Amino acid sequence: MKLPLLLLGTAVAASSAMAAPRGFTVEDLVKMERVGSPVLSPDATRVVYTVRSTNLDKNRGNTQLWMLDLRAPKAAPVRLTQADASSSDPEWSPAGDAVYFLSARSGSSQVWRLPLAGGEAAKVTDLPLDVDNFRLSPRGDRLALSLAVFRDCADLACTKARLDAKAKDKASGKVYDKLFVRHWDTWADGRNNVLYSAPIDASGKVSAQPVSLSGALDGDVPSKPFGDHDEYHFSPDGKTVVFSARIAGKTEAWSTNFDVYTVPAAGGAPTNLTADNPAWDTKAIYSPDGKTLAYLAMARPTFEADRFHLVLLDVATGKKRTVADGWDRSIADYRWTPDGKALLAVADDVGQHPLFRIDAASGKVDKLTGAGYVSGFDVARDTVVMAQTSLASGAQLYKFKLGGDAAQAARLTDVNAAALADVKFGEYEQFSFAGANGETVYGHVMKPWDAKPGVKYPIAFLVHGGPQGSFGNSWSYRWNPQVYAGAGYATVFIDFHGSTGYGQKFTDSISGDWGGKPLEDLKKGLAAAVQKFPWLDRERSCALGASYGGFMMNWIEGNWSDGFKCIVNHDGVFDTRGMAYATEELWFTEWENGGAYYDVPAQHEKFNPALQVKQWKTPMLVVQGDLDFRIPTTQGLGTFTALQRQGVPSKLLVFPDENHWVLKPANSLLWHHTVIDWLDSYLKR
Repeated sequence: MKLPLLLLGTAVAASSAMAAPRGFTVEDLVKMERVGSPVLSPDATRVVYTVRSTNLDKNRGNTQLWMLDLRAPKAAPVRLTQADASSSDPEWSPAGDAVYFLSARSGSSQVWRLPLAGGEAAKVTDLPLDVDNFRLSPRGDRLALSLAVFRDCADLACTKARLDAKAKDKASGKVYDKLFVRHWDTWADGRNNVLYSAPIDASGKVSAQPVSLSGALDGDVPSKPFGDHDEYHFSPDGKTVVFSARIAGKTEAWSTNFDVYTVPAAGGAPTNLTADNPAWDTKAIYSPDGKTLAYLAMARPTFEADRFHLVLLDVATGKKRTVADGWDRSIADYRWTPDGKALLAVADDVGQHPLFRIDAASGKVDKLTGAGYVSGFDVARDTVVMAQTSLASGAQLYKFKLGGDAAQAARLTDVNAAALADVKFGEYEQFSFAGANGETVYGHVMKPWDAKPGVKYPIAFLVHGGPQGSFGNSWSYRWNPQVYAGAGYATVFIDFHGSTGYGQKFTDSISGDWGGKPLEDLKKGLAAAVQKFPWLDRERSCALGASYGGFMMNWIEGNWSDGFKCIVNHDGVFDTRGMAYATEELWFTEWENGGAYYDVPAQHEKFNPALQVKQWKTPMLVVQGDLDFRIPTTQGLGTFTALQRQGVPSKLLVFPDENHWVLKPANSLLWHHTVIDWLDSYLKR
């Protein structure tokens, strides 16, 4: 096997270097190479990571593995895989002499092993079904892997045969007797994600039938729709697997009761470790010595945006204790340090997403990084490698030493440098103001790329979704302020009441008040921004939002009808009653409105945009993904009908093959250009 030394975006052509500066474009965004999370070798001398490129002709992305030698200063990244099919989910062998990964290069998704001393990648699994995700045991002698199967099948061949038979059946009807009948963008077909275990034989392959670890439980491991191998881990000795699962039964669509289970790696009955907590428990990881099990836990059932706090469980005694309970942040991801004395974690924090160190004994929390968004990280021995983004940069890798100054982390990659060599990004700044109840609220502003002193610029006023989320100092491939800056717009975006990273009380404050404090924050935030930044032209402004942000666009139509020249509503809630009965994850609408619609209809109707249609007058572009089962197509059609029936200028952009997000490259280009053209027609022409 040849390992060509291909530099990722470090060479800049002379013509590009001499080119005049230009703004960031939609095409730039779609074509960017995207760096994934780093995975350190056991001896911390090398790091493997993924890079996703985009093929516009094929209208899809392609992900491959790259490696950096950390021992050599300014080492060139080495591309490890070059297949037409993507390669992902890299894991190091215990000896650090090979990398395991997932790829469908043979026609189905299987586990492969690439020896780093030379030679081609070899298939480790050759199963009749796709391997969705996997983990290698610390001893390298076993895989834990997840497969989608019919749980009443005795083996994998049965599931394959049943799928083949369904494909030949001319009748298309399906019968259901419980929710979820559909989830995110997929109709249920009767299969569950089941966690299996399989030994690796002397030849380096899995030749035996995998043994089910979670099949006795009525649930998915990992969870749908976005769960991955972070929801299960081996113990350090490789003898035990810990995983999280939610029992489905008839209540899955309105339950967030995930529990942490352990099971012998070779097979056996799972043991529930968190039955005492009816809320969400997940992402359990053993300490390096195997004596302590850490996991993330919420306290309130059915609330998906409750604070994830850290719990440590003594494996020998079963005793649990909460760590850093006074630290009012919700942990998104974490890792043990190699000495087992601390845990590294990331969490939203006042418009940033830094890396923190949590002392396991005392619970003392130290912030390690500053501005920016740490999107992934790994730690081995005394080395930390992290992927970090900002409002001016896609993910790049950085390295620092444990106990050292993370603010001085060494940059390891410069992906997209050549492609964006002549791009001038819009300058941005965080600001604060007194919002609802006089409480401090934060937001960001961004200038157009070519901003000049004394000139006012039209405003794209962006409202984030969630609603329990944050529109902070991070890079996005869907809602990216730099695209608007490149098109000549100033942008303003506010972390209104309900946003994450400002304490759980602030996050909680939006539930039951969707159209109250958040709207007040948006009004006051835009006014404060215009007063503070004289280059903002308030008279030329349009509002844009998706999901909850789309709801807010509909709410603005009836409650801030003179606020904007135009509106863009992507997959937004129009009718709260229809939403309550048609969305798939019922726990969300029921928590946000204080119960099921049939129990508390007034609560659901309190902020129902459909009741205020007579006040609508602002021109609106409506965008809807037809595979969006979170906020179904009828919501977008209802919005468009309300506008058209009253003669309000409006357009409808529908994507038959997209879900709650616009993901396909060609669709992303169309989406962005349609949106910017809508803004141009009201703010520039």
